[in-house]
Amino acid sequence: MLRNINLNEISDGNLYTANDLVRADCGGCHGCSDCCQGMGDSIILDPYDFYQLCQGLSLAPEALLDQAVGLSVVDGIILPHLNMTKGKDACSFLSEDGRCRIHGFRPGFCRLFPLGRIYENGSFSYFIQTKECKKRNRSKIRIRKWLQIPDLPRYEDFICRWHYLLADLQSHNDRMEDTAYQKQVSMYVLQNFFLTPYQKEDFYSSFEERYVACRKIFHLSRPL
Repeated sequence: MLRNINLNEISDGNLYTANDLVRADCGGCHGCSDCCQGMGDSIILDPYDFYQLCQGLSLAPEALLDQAVGLSVVDGIILPHLNMTKGKDACSFLSEDGRCRIHGFRPGFCRLFPLGRIYENGSFSYFIQTKECKKRNRSKIRIRKWLQIPDLPRYEDFICRWHYLLADLQSHNDRMEDTAYQKQVSMYVLQNFFLTPYQKEDFYSSFEERYVACRKIFHLSRPL
């Protein structure tokens, strides 16, 4: 998601890598679930999130889309998001006692919180959001430990590729100025990066093949 932000207004002004210590550890939250409520359609899923949810819930992509995930237009591209429950506006995976039922395979957006990412020069850095989490006196934790993502270097490489691919597709769509064509691009992204199952053994290699094919099909000239 492309956003114009003033880092000094929402963070401590510092940028971090996965090896840095930051005050992000909420100590298990102790039943607090404020960050899992009132999020609307803002929990946008990337292909790895979608793949992890399919694996963790033992659901085919179409079934996941029917049961727990909706679709939004984000910067001109149709992307999936986690659904909130009707009435309570809470994450559909939040239990009655305020605990996450998919914690082991929760989306990257959830893993990051209260961290964020800022993208610059073909890469990204982490920052700590200072006004989003209500927990005070958070403990220091190394970012890679906070994220709990296996093979973090490959994951971070995937995150970069996905972010800049979407940025290039948006620019491509803007240049074309053809609504029907723009919809075709969106449907290609949805079908090839989300609804077509990935190899269980190696998500990243499978994603890379689709990434390269997408850049070739739409003549995107800035490969990472």
